Amino acid sequence: MNGDTETLPGPAAPLYSIGELARRTGLTVKTIRFWSDSGIVTPTERTPAGYRRYGVDAVARLDLVRTLREIGLDLPTIRKVVDREVPLADVAAAHAEALDVQIRTLRLRRAVLTAVAKRGADPEELALMHRLAKLSEDERRRMVDDFLGMVFEGLHSHPAFGAVIRSMTPELPDDPTAEQVAAWVELAELLQDPGFRASVQGMARDLAEDRSPDDAMGLPRVLAEAVRSLAEPALAEGIGPHTPRAARIAAALTAHYARITGHPDDEALRVRLAARFRTMNDPRRDRYLRLLAVLNDWPPPTDLAPALTWTVQALHAPDHGRRGRGQKPGTAP
Repeated sequence: MNGDTETLPGPAAPLYSIGELARRTGLTVKTIRFWSDSGIVTPTERTPAGYRRYGVDAVARLDLVRTLREIGLDLPTIRKVVDREVPLADVAAAHAEALDVQIRTLRLRRAVLTAVAKRGADPEELALMHRLAKLSEDERRRMVDDFLGMVFEGLHSHPAFGAVIRSMTPELPDDPTAEQVAAWVELAELLQDPGFRASVQGMARDLAEDRSPDDAMGLPRVLAEAVRSLAEPALAEGIGPHTPRAARIAAALTAHYARITGHPDDEALRVRLAARFRTMNDPRRDRYLRLLAVLNDWPPPTDLAPALTWTVQALHAPDHGRRGRGQKPGTAP
């Protein structure tokens, strides 16, 4: 012997039939045959009779294919993954993103159905709710922008405009509750209501005419705060709108309005202020704010309607101008 050793062939790697693979993997013969015909799991060889035989790596490959199928990947994508044509990480990221969209869609459908069940909606209302609820974020944004753009047309240059827009912009969450879906549907109908659009636009233009040097766009908030501090306590105490005390409150509100707008505190301003309060007392505006709070998960606004009605009556009461001139808002008249 010359020192060379003879290498003897080792035992041949085992080959499995489709039936044996099925027993090892728990898959059906039909499924393995289909995946084999699709080129995902190819046989190592065929017997003279044409039967397929698979190597040991087929077991691991079938396990991977089954896992990828269970998480929802299609067969063409799976073939690219197992053949290493595309990285599994990239496929997983793309699939996760697609699943996020599907999950949001399913959650939205669930919320719509829950809202329909609670409201006892008819088929027409269900169709409307489904159509409005499934609008994309961009479509909802365009609907809101169209409404706010029309309402505040020509007023965009005011420094407070951005804050006002934010305070009136609804945001439907990705995972809305049934209450938020119902709120969005009702609010979307309001956004398209010509009467409501004209009412809000008129209020914005009226208040813009009364602009103060520093905060014209904030006048609704300022007026609402004045009503809360002066009219609501009187209403709670049972003070009538045609009493001397009501006259003093009305005078204080008019003086306050004159001060923040820079207009004379006279009868014309009193009439104008009463008109502004009547516009603010539109029940559709109050409903919009309540729906907005539901959608944006804000605290519900207080109901100013009774106090606004009381205030308008007090402003129209006789002898308004002869009582309480110069009263500061927030102090007891």
